[in-house]
Amino acid sequence: MEINEATQRFIADNRDGDVRQLALRGSRTAGVDLPFALDQIRGRQVAAAKMPRWAATEGIVYPPHLSLEQSSGEPAALYKAALAGSGDRYVDLTGGMGGDFSIMSARFRERIYVERNALLCGLARHNLPLLGIEAEVVEADAESYLRQMMPADVVFIDPARRSDSGSRTYALADCSPNVLDLLPLLNDKARCVIMKLSPMLDWHKAVADIEGQVSGGKSHESCAPEGHEEGKCRLTVVEVHILSVANECKELVLVMRQGAGEQPLRLVCSNDGTTFSCLPSEQSAPTTAAEPQAGQWLYVPNASVMKGGCFGAVSRQFGIGMVAANSHLFCSETQLPEIFPGRCFRIESTSTMNRRQLKTALSGITQANISCRNFPIDVAALRRKLRLADGGDTYIFATTTALGTHLLLFCKAVKP
Repeated sequence: MEINEATQRFIADNRDGDVRQLALRGSRTAGVDLPFALDQIRGRQVAAAKMPRWAATEGIVYPPHLSLEQSSGEPAALYKAALAGSGDRYVDLTGGMGGDFSIMSARFRERIYVERNALLCGLARHNLPLLGIEAEVVEADAESYLRQMMPADVVFIDPARRSDSGSRTYALADCSPNVLDLLPLLNDKARCVIMKLSPMLDWHKAVADIEGQVSGGKSHESCAPEGHEEGKCRLTVVEVHILSVANECKELVLVMRQGAGEQPLRLVCSNDGTTFSCLPSEQSAPTTAAEPQAGQWLYVPNASVMKGGCFGAVSRQFGIGMVAANSHLFCSETQLPEIFPGRCFRIESTSTMNRRQLKTALSGITQANISCRNFPIDVAALRRKLRLADGGDTYIFATTTALGTHLLLFCKAVKP
């Protein structure tokens, strides 16, 4: 891509600068394409934290901020690459910035990047070779390309989650492209489909919508497993992955495979390498624990388990009870010997909202980390009531027990 010398020098000299300050100062620098330069400086700074390999590669040209914002971080892309595996042909129908494509396509013999935005296609043609990725870059919309493409081992799709007005969308039918409309075509063209969706989606509804749409699709010969009857091959959602990084839910990923038959759906909750999986049938209500007591161990599920709603499965797999049905807190008399998908705390003391009990429990405490779970007031109101600053090594969980008691649990974190 053509970048004039003054602009290149401005980017190199200010790669770690404050973009807002540079916007004011740069307007006085002759010959600099300032909007482009600021996009590159901001892009590299974001990539340094989100996509280190890109930031470390000289010559990368970054897209406008929205495309970078929507791109997966490197840990999430590596996770999805493990789901994709390897094969002959990989197709990304919504290439975007190319962050997912550059990692997920690496173990495939043929790689096809499809994107309807001409600017992003141009950037892909420039950036992918720098990252060591040989690929065919196709400027087309997903549906048009699907209609004429050859069958693929894996098709990846990451529909845009913003409406034309810029507001976020959370329903499958409101995404662009509308993945529900594409499913019959995908059913005919892909052995496996990996779909990245907003973490705000209700995964139960997403699966139900997909299963309702994919029916009786014409199979292509390459998708039919040995012994599989022609015409009976169809995509089935076999895995739902909820990906979190640093306990923040980032992506909902659905894996669909041809010829899965009666294979049960598996829910996988992953957070920074800690994974918990279960079948939806294992998600019934957990055994309720007795009132939490000082000396017990408190377990707080991570963001992925919370999103997945795997409370019954957690209760059974770890043999621990929940404080109450809507508390999403677990406690046990003894510390678990295995790694829990979340955080562990030691309950130092408990208190109701009784003024005298609170005075005793708060003795010597001036600051605390407060969390409210199924409690009648929010964190800000409780902090004001307790007159505590934020922070420190004390954790207070405010909850309502199975007996209806509003209880504060004063805890210390246990290192994993």
